[in-house]
Amino acid sequence: MKTPTSAHGPARFPRVRGRAARIANTLRALALGVTLCIPMAPLSAKPPATPARAAAPGSEFVHGMALGDTPRYGPDFTHFRYINPAAPKGGELRLSAMGTFDKLNPFTLKGIAARGVMDLMFESLTIGSLDEPMSMYGLLAQDMRLAKDRLSITFRLRPEARFSNGDPVTADDVKFSFDTLRSKAASPIWRNYWADVKEAVVIDARTIRFDFLRKNRELHMIVGAVPVFSRAWGRQQGADKPFEQWIQDPPIASGPYVIERMDLGKSIRFKRQARYWADEVPTRKGQFNFDTISFRYYKDEFARIEAYKAGEFDFVHENAAKNWARSYIGRKFASGELIKTELPNSNAQGLQAFYFNIRKPMFKDARVREAIALALDYEWMNRQLFYNQYKRSYSYFTNTVMAATGRPSDDELKLLTPFRDRLMPAVFDDAPLPPTTAPPHSLRENLRRARSLLAEAGWTYRDGALRDAAGTPFAFEVLLSSRTWERILAPFSRNLEKLGITAKVRVTDTSLYKKRVDDYDYDMIVHWYLSSQSPGNELVFRFTSSAARELGADNFIGIEDPVVDQLVTRILSVETRDQLITATRALDRVLRAGHYAIAHWHNNVHRISYRRGLAGPETLPDYYHSEDWVLAAWWWQHHRSESPDAARQSTAPKGSP
Repeated sequence: MKTPTSAHGPARFPRVRGRAARIANTLRALALGVTLCIPMAPLSAKPPATPARAAAPGSEFVHGMALGDTPRYGPDFTHFRYINPAAPKGGELRLSAMGTFDKLNPFTLKGIAARGVMDLMFESLTIGSLDEPMSMYGLLAQDMRLAKDRLSITFRLRPEARFSNGDPVTADDVKFSFDTLRSKAASPIWRNYWADVKEAVVIDARTIRFDFLRKNRELHMIVGAVPVFSRAWGRQQGADKPFEQWIQDPPIASGPYVIERMDLGKSIRFKRQARYWADEVPTRKGQFNFDTISFRYYKDEFARIEAYKAGEFDFVHENAAKNWARSYIGRKFASGELIKTELPNSNAQGLQAFYFNIRKPMFKDARVREAIALALDYEWMNRQLFYNQYKRSYSYFTNTVMAATGRPSDDELKLLTPFRDRLMPAVFDDAPLPPTTAPPHSLRENLRRARSLLAEAGWTYRDGALRDAAGTPFAFEVLLSSRTWERILAPFSRNLEKLGITAKVRVTDTSLYKKRVDDYDYDMIVHWYLSSQSPGNELVFRFTSSAARELGADNFIGIEDPVVDQLVTRILSVETRDQLITATRALDRVLRAGHYAIAHWHNNVHRISYRRGLAGPETLPDYYHSEDWVLAAWWWQHHRSESPDAARQSTAPKGSP
C-alpha cells in the first residue's frame, strides 16, 4: 500500500521501510477507513436508503458507529456510495513495490513484510467508510454494542465469515489474534496501541467483548480494527511454533486473497478466493475485483518508471514532481495506451519533514534546531526542483481543523496556561510557521538569524567550522533509504556549510535502514507523520515519554516532555469534537514551538498513471490513497479498439482532468 517517501513530496502511507510502527499506522487507518482493508470506491452508487440513527451506548446492538456523530450509512445500506456494486471481476492487476521483502508476517518487529499481505489477506471486525472522518461498520462483525459506561464494547460475528482454509471465524480466533498481537512476540506498537484495553472476553462462539481499563474516546473504534487470523497459521509444519517464528508461512486469514506464488525479495502474486465469503457483505460489495494481484520489486525509481513504460505493470502513484513533469511523456501517453491524470482528495496531510533525533546531544537545544531549519530554502526548491507543484506544510495536522492558527483561543489557554513556566513563550504567540525566503524575507536574512541562535546556544565559527566550547565541530548525518532525496539535501547542505555545519548523507539498503531506525541510530531522518480528521491513540507512540524509550516505537524525535504527555492524555479523554479540536491545537502549538522538525511540502492531488482498460468508479471518496483505492475498487474494462479519447473517457474517475 505504501510507496517510499519521495524526494519531492509526501510518500503516501509509508510502507516500503517495513517498520512495525507502520503497522500501527495501518491499524489506525483501518479504523479511519483509509487503508486497503477498507471499502474504497464507486460508480453510479446510490446513497443509503435509510439514514442511520445514533444509538445510545448500551442500548442495543447496531450495524455501525461514527465517532461523535451519526453514521452516514443506515442499517439497510447495501454498499458504500463510492463503490460500483456491479463492477466486473477478472484479470490480473500488476503493481510495483520498492526495495525488498523477507517475511510474510506483517505483525512482528524484525524483517520487512511483502507488499499486499496486510491489505489483501487480513480483515478486521469492522472497517470505516472513506467519506466520514471516523466511522466503523461491521465486516467480520455483524453488529456491535458499546456499554453504557463506555468501558467495554461487544461484537457479534457473522456466521458466514470464513478463513481461507474454510474454517469459520470464531470469537476464540479473535481473542487469540488480539492476545498474540499484545504479546512480546509481536511488535511493541500493538501493546502501546491497546494499552487501555484490559482484556478480550469470549462470551460464546460468535460473541466477544473487549473490556477497557479507563475511558478513551476512540478505543471502541480502535479495537474494531483488530486484524484477525487463524491459529492454524502457526501449525502448518505439523506443530505450534512461537509467533515470532511465523516468518514465511503463508498467512491463514479471512481476506479475499491468498498467496499463489512468490520469489522472496523480488515478487509476490495473490489469487482471489473463488468463493470469498464476504462478496455480498455491504462493506465489501463491489470490491476486490481482480482475479490476481501481483507486486514486482524494483531497486530504484528510474528502473521502476522505465519498467512501467515498458509494460511490466499497470498502475503507478507518482510522488516525485520531477518525474511527473519529465518522465510520463512519450508515444504511449500520446496514443492513450498509458493515461496520466491527477485525482483530488481531502486527505489530512500531517507532517512530512526532516526530523531531528533529540537523543543526540547536538540537537537537544531548540535554538540549534530552529537555526538549522532556517537554512532550508523551500521557495527556491519549489521553483527549481519541484516545478511549483507544492505548498509548504505548516503543522503536524496540516490540512485539517486540528492545525493551530493565530494566537491561542481562550479554551486553548485554559489548557496551556497551567504549564506556562515549562513552555516556550512562542506557544502563547501566533502559531509558529516554517521560515520563508519569499520577499521581503531572504535566505541571507534567515542565515543571519541562524548564526545568532547558534551563538546563543554556544556554537561559534572558528578554525573553518562551527564549534562548541570544547572545539568540537558541528556535523551530523541524514539517514536515507533512497537516493532520490540526495538532490533535495544538496542545496540544504550547501546552505548549512555557510553556517559552518557539515551535513552528510548516508544511504543504506532497506534492511539496514529499518534496523537503524528501530534502534534510533540516526541523527536525522525523513519521515511522514500521517494525521487524520480525528487524532487519537497514534499520538501516544509518536510523542509521549514512554514511547521515546521503547525501541521500535514511533517516537522518532525522542520527545520526553510531561506537558506533551498530559496534552495527549487530554486528547484521548475528551467528550466532544470541539474539545478534541482545542486539545489537538494546543498540542500542535507545543510541538511546533519545539522545532523538532523541518517541515516539507504537500499537494492535494494524487498523481497517477495507468494502462488503458483499467477502470475506476465515477465517484471519488473523500479520504483515500490512490493505490489502495485501485486495489479495492477498480476493475479491467478492456476497450483496446477504442480511440484514445474514448478510452480515456471510459476509464477516468470523476474528478480527474
